[in-house]
Amino acid sequence: MNDKVFSDDSGHIEVLEQHSLTITQFANACNVSETWVVQRVHGGVVDLAGEGDASPGADVQAWRFPGHGIVRARRIADLERTFDADPQLAALTADLMEEVGRLRALLRLPRQSSR
Repeated sequence: MNDKVFSDDSGHIEVLEQHSLTITQFANACNVSETWVVQRVHGGVVDLAGEGDASPGADVQAWRFPGHGIVRARRIADLERTFDADPQLAALTADLMEEVGRLRALLRLPRQSSR
């Protein structure tokens, strides 16, 4: 997978294509340190793309991250900073926020007649 990510000065990020990011690219896109990313991967909060080896001692430079994971990781980092939240709690909150967004989008869809 080749990733294309655009980020402007306002922090707006747009994933242009399905993409795998290196740990450095992912950390930069999320405005966090590589150490933060490693800790969240080991804690099961941030997922790797594909079949990456997330075990302690693995080569983190070989890790690849899905471009769509940027929004979730940024949200988790923001929740941790803003509310001094535990990473697991921040991840759960981010998941719930995404689900609420999906449900609200479904409510806005025009209802199809079954007749």
